Amino acid sequence: MTRISPEIQEKMEIESVLAVSSDVSFVSHCFPKYKIGPENQILEEPKEDNKGPSLKEVVERETVQLSEQHKRLSVRDLASKFDKNLAAAAKLADEAKLREAASLEGHVLLKKLRDALEALRGQMAGQNKDDVEKAISMVEALAVKLTQKEGELIQEKFEVKKLANFLKQASEDAKKLVNQERSFACAEIESARAVVQRFGEALDEQERNTENSKTQEVEGLIEEVQEARRIKLLHQPSKVMDMEHELRALRTLIREKSIFSVKLQKELAMSKRAEEKKSCLYVLEGSETLGSCLTLKPCSNNALQLSKCSIQWYRVSSDGDRRDKILGANKLTYAPEPLDVGQVLEADVISNGQKATVSTAGPIESAAGLGSYVETLLRKSSSEFNVVISQMNGQDHSSHSTHVFNVGKMRIKLCRGWITKSREIYSTSMQLCGVRGDGNAAAKSLFWQPRKGLSYVLTFESERERNAAIMIARKYALDCNVTLVGPDDRT
Repeated sequence: MTRISPEIQEKMEIESVLAVSSDVSFVSHCFPKYKIGPENQILEEPKEDNKGPSLKEVVERETVQLSEQHKRLSVRDLASKFDKNLAAAAKLADEAKLREAASLEGHVLLKKLRDALEALRGQMAGQNKDDVEKAISMVEALAVKLTQKEGELIQEKFEVKKLANFLKQASEDAKKLVNQERSFACAEIESARAVVQRFGEALDEQERNTENSKTQEVEGLIEEVQEARRIKLLHQPSKVMDMEHELRALRTLIREKSIFSVKLQKELAMSKRAEEKKSCLYVLEGSETLGSCLTLKPCSNNALQLSKCSIQWYRVSSDGDRRDKILGANKLTYAPEPLDVGQVLEADVISNGQKATVSTAGPIESAAGLGSYVETLLRKSSSEFNVVISQMNGQDHSSHSTHVFNVGKMRIKLCRGWITKSREIYSTSMQLCGVRGDGNAAAKSLFWQPRKGLSYVLTFESERERNAAIMIARKYALDCNVTLVGPDDRT
């Protein structure tokens, strides 16, 4: 190119040269130097580089060094290195952009130069025309070379971008690690300060307590020594032993007197009941405990037949101040329920305007073992009992199949297998009490009204299960602020 350019300049018109170069901006002020090799190939002359290794090589070398030294470097130094390499990668990317712009301008220049040579070839003849054709072939070869350089530049740009992304991610990770380590260090410092402060306070408190305890111990020892001396002066060992024997004897005598007093009270109550029975026309038969039945029976020939008399049972407080009518209890037999425990039961027998009152000898007592059984059931979330429906809405129930009576903390459910007869939560309209009717199964039965218009009489397998079901249901209802009693009962 440099060899034939003077010959072309001698024959080119000034206007043509100006048209080629007027709208082109050059990155440098001179053309690159080329040599013509064998078979008219264009060889680029090596450039002298006095600036040392390229920026890409420096970045790669620094990256390798960081990879080798990351175990020895601190987290802060590692983050600083990554930041420096990231800046270098950005600089390299900017340089690649400049090269891309220069390459684009080279393509424009070569295209315009080739167009100018094509225009000259039509105007030349002979040897000059051959030279122009050689120049065109050299321009085309130079365009191919430039295209190859562009490919290398694109590959280099991709690698630089990849390296920059890697360094950016590594820098962000290093910053996160630095922040995390800084927060951990601050937390440990604060924890250490708190521990030191607590340790100091504990030492101060221990010193104060030690001084106070020493003073108190000394004072206590002095008082104990003085008291021991006073006791030693006032009492001899033999007198102390005599006093202990006297106290033991007095305790034994008081215990015997108490037993004798209880025995006398029982005998007095028995004699009193015997006298009342002689004067009374009727008596109550049955154990005065839960799980039993109390039955009215005549004990005198002057007594009228109970079938011709009206009967009403009452619940009387142990001190006799309160006498409540038990609604529906107007039969010969009455089975005490848990609400009757601790109270006296009375029955009024009225006939021909005359009234005879019969009462239990004392308050109704709870059944043995019932309390522990109820406590065991209360540990469960719900309790289930096998029952038979005796009556429904006051009418005898024809089916005697077994149902399940489930008492839960929030509701009561009656079901048979998958079929639910009734399920209601605790409410003021719900009623539950022992059956107040006649019959041998009264002690095993209870009355349950889930809601208004629906009631059941359920018979349990045992008296204990019936009483336990009533007690558990009332306990759960009370937890729900509902008092669960029978009709017209007062608590």
